[in-house]
Amino acid sequence: MKLKSVLKELEALGNEKMRKQNTKHGAGDNQFGVRRGEVRKLAKKIKTNHELALELWETENIDARFLAVLLIKPKSLSAKEVDQLVRSVTFVEVADWLNNYVVKQHPDKEKLRQKWMTTKHPMAARAGWSLTMERVAKSPDGLDLPALLDRIESKMGKEVPEVQWNMNGCLVEIGIHFPKHRKRALAIGESLGVYSDYPTVKGCTSPYAPIWINEMVSRQS
Repeated sequence: MKLKSVLKELEALGNEKMRKQNTKHGAGDNQFGVRRGEVRKLAKKIKTNHELALELWETENIDARFLAVLLIKPKSLSAKEVDQLVRSVTFVEVADWLNNYVVKQHPDKEKLRQKWMTTKHPMAARAGWSLTMERVAKSPDGLDLPALLDRIESKMGKEVPEVQWNMNGCLVEIGIHFPKHRKRALAIGESLGVYSDYPTVKGCTSPYAPIWINEMVSRQS
């Protein structure tokens, strides 16, 4: 499919309710308001198309970028290109799709993680903490968990929202998977109080670290 025809199809799928929801969560005006499920259906129809994906990304349209993430071949990107994509994101929900479907599938993700963990760029730092969360849960060997907890304790309360969310997620992963660090993780969460008053929909777990950690640990039991 050609870029113009895909953009027309996305535009036809847009709706005002979704546009308002996106805007409420921080998206700009360059969007059609396509439901994520419809984006997935369109991606399944088009199938992997790396060149088209990059063209869609360049439009900076929110819905086009969601679609682009699903069409990209992660291994066809250089580490530099992944870094550029991450830093070009302006909407956190696109950032999370990019981190989950592209960044985490890239062979150089550990080098990128280390680079992003020292950056001040909010979306790159968000990606770095996303990868660190994954490592804590799946491959923690070599990670200095006490040092991570030190950093979270001293920095999380003052971080920008884009970074704070994934720092909190990392704190939670440490508390869940490492009983010997759980007491400290809970204490940090209680002391900082990040997301303690977060509005949570019935049936969902609060992102407040002490509640989240205890809930997941109880499920393991």
